[in-house]
Amino acid sequence: MRVRFSLILVFWLVLLVIITSASDASAQDVFVTPIPNVPFSGVINVERSVVQPDGFIASFRTVRDIHRDSQGRIYNEGRALLPVSSTDTPQVVRIHLYDPQTRISTTLIPQQRIFWTDTVNRPPETVPPALLTGSSIPQSEFTKEEDLGNQEVAGVPARGFRETQTIPADKSGTGKEIVITDEYWYSDELRINVMIKHSDPRKGTTTLKVTQITREEPDRALFEIPDGYTAARAVQGANATGTNK
Repeated sequence: MRVRFSLILVFWLVLLVIITSASDASAQDVFVTPIPNVPFSGVINVERSVVQPDGFIASFRTVRDIHRDSQGRIYNEGRALLPVSSTDTPQVVRIHLYDPQTRISTTLIPQQRIFWTDTVNRPPETVPPALLTGSSIPQSEFTKEEDLGNQEVAGVPARGFRETQTIPADKSGTGKEIVITDEYWYSDELRINVMIKHSDPRKGTTTLKVTQITREEPDRALFEIPDGYTAARAVQGANATGTNK
């Protein structure tokens, strides 16, 4: 029984690390641009494989809802990664709201029903970071960019490009050549990347694809703080004084 419990604990610790690393990988995420007059809703399907230290490849999946209204306000969920074999619905662990007119960024934590807000001190970006910089991989003699042309992704026209970085065998430290690829499919209509693929044989792969795209105006309630949520600072203050709320 103790061995079984330990294995379960190790699994969840590994899963927590994967979830945390996934949330930090902003270059491998769908950046919803906060632009006005182009409302839409969609679902991001995420597939991620992670190479473990022993060489085992663990595979995970999740889904996330995204919305943007005519004012340019965005709603972006964060959900837990689940093993691909699981039939459960991934739990919402975080919701990000942003209003480009006020520059107020709000984070909601549904499990604790708390939120906090920050004011962004710069104008909102209007294109995804990878396109803004021109390339997410440092340019060198080992880097190549390819134009992949045009194709439809989830019913919308998109243009793609691929960045490839080759690490020679004598520099990779693995005794063999390493090829890292990043692929982006950008929709001019929606002003977002509708598909992103990342592959690094040392770490694993990530694929994000926007599906179920609709162009209707989302429910305005999505962009507001729900009733019953408490500001995080207020919760911290209550805990500091020993007050239960």
